[in-house]
Order: sequence, then C-alpha cells, then structure tokens
Amino acid sequence: MINPQWLTTFKTLIETEHFTQTAELLNMTQPGVSQHIKKLEQACGYPLITRYNKQFEITEQGQLVYQYAQQQTLQYQLLMNDLQTDSPYEGTCKLACSGSFALSLYPQLLRLQQQYPKLHFHLEAAPNHKILDSIENNTIDIGIVTQQPMNDLFETTIIGQEPLCLVFPLQYKDHDLTNELLTTCGLIDHPDAQYYLTKYFKHCGHHNLIDIKIEQLPMTSYINQLNQILIAVAEGIGFTVLPQSAIDHFVDKNRLYIAPPLASVTEQLFIIQKKYRHLPIRYQTVTSLLTSLCQ
Repeated sequence: MINPQWLTTFKTLIETEHFTQTAELLNMTQPGVSQHIKKLEQACGYPLITRYNKQFEITEQGQLVYQYAQQQTLQYQLLMNDLQTDSPYEGTCKLACSGSFALSLYPQLLRLQQQYPKLHFHLEAAPNHKILDSIENNTIDIGIVTQQPMNDLFETTIIGQEPLCLVFPLQYKDHDLTNELLTTCGLIDHPDAQYYLTKYFKHCGHHNLIDIKIEQLPMTSYINQLNQILIAVAEGIGFTVLPQSAIDHFVDKNRLYIAPPLASVTEQLFIIQKKYRHLPIRYQTVTSLLTSLCQ
C-alpha cells in the first residue's frame, strides 16, 4: 500500500509546481520533499516526474498517480463529512421484534419514513433467541423482546407490556375453560405456543390448568407464519395462544372467541441493544416511536 504522506507530498508538488513552495506548505524541508517523491517513485516502479533546470514535467505514470491522490483526498473529505453527520432523520435503522409486534410496528415505521424520506428501516420478525443472536453478531442494532436476557452482554429497557390471549373458534364461546375443552378442541401449534401456554396456564387464575401437560395436548395443526395461525382457529381447527396485537390485526376476528382469564396475563416488552455499543442518534427517533406504541 502506498504511503499516504508520499501521495500528499506528490499531489502538493504537482499543484504548486515548485519544490520550495511544497516544502513550505507541508512544513517540510526541500530535501524531505525530494525524498518523498523518490520513495513514491520506487514504490510505483516508474518515474513520476522528469527533472530539468530545477523544474520538472509530470510523466504519464505521474498523471495516473496524481489522479489517484486526488481521489484519495476526496474520499478522505467525504469520510470526514460522513463522520460528522449524525442526523435523527437520516440513515438506515436495523431492528427486530416478534411477528405479532411487527404487525403494529411496521405501519408506524412506514409513516415515519413518509415523514422523513431519508430515514430507512430494516425490520425482521424473529423469536427472542434469534433477536439476541442477531444483536450479538451486529446484524441487527436493536430488538424488542419479551424476556430480559441474563447475559450481561446486552442493555435492556422496559417499554411496556402486552396481554396474552387464549383464542378459540367462535363455537366455543362461553364454554368452561377445562382440560377436556382444550383436548377436544386441539392445539394450533406455532414456534412460541409452548412458551406462551406455559405462562398463560400458570398466571391466568384458572388453577385447574396449571398442571396441564402441554406436550400431551393433541396438536391439530402447526404453522410458523403468524398471519396464518388465526386462520386455522377461525376455521374451527383448534385453539392457540397469541399476543393481543396479533388478534387486533386479524381480519376475521369476529370468528374468534377470546377466553376471559381470571387474572390478566401479560408479556413485558424490552428494548434491547448491545452494551457499550454507541448507536447513531437516529435510533433515538425509533426508540421514541417504540415507547409511544407500548403506552
């Protein structure tokens, strides 16, 4: 790699057309300027100037090196400008959240982008463990998770909570919530179903559900696409458990029955990022939006 100091000296020499002026501008001695030019020529393998009568002419190879030096200077200036630019409304924000929360979040991000066209978003829907992996690997900058990680690699801030809902086909409306009902109806399974059900049965206040063996419930269908889960429920195929936001965005929610818990079951929502990683100021804009959504 060519020494950038030699390039700066050569570029200045070509522009001043004088060794003495170059030395003065760069706070060097004239022999120092000559030494830089000599080393640059040795590095390039070609003479870059032709000297005569204390003057010089640039060679063809010198023209190419001079153009390269100009490009390097321009790239440096652009880099310095970029480093100084930290706008709350420009740049790309990379974030991840659960599929259900994405249903609420994505339309809000689009509205924000319409307001600030230079602010762009990369949103991934993923389970908690995938979000943590992505933040640790620096492919995602912030995430919204429902479990506070134990790993001290992350920094978390609680922003709100969201109810969990046990959802049945409409024909099960007003039935007593029993093990027999769950067995008869059957489970529409999905990647978070076991975690959600365990939490729901433990905290919903129906003590007869606490000891249910979730793995023993008959599974009538499995789907890992959030927008498809409630279709099976609406068609009477089985029951499931999902956050309230997923139900709110389902077009046929009039075909669903939400079993009323004796005690509300909620999921806490945390904003998570990598500890000690300084994020651009535009993420404050996103964080404000996330906080307002969860209030």
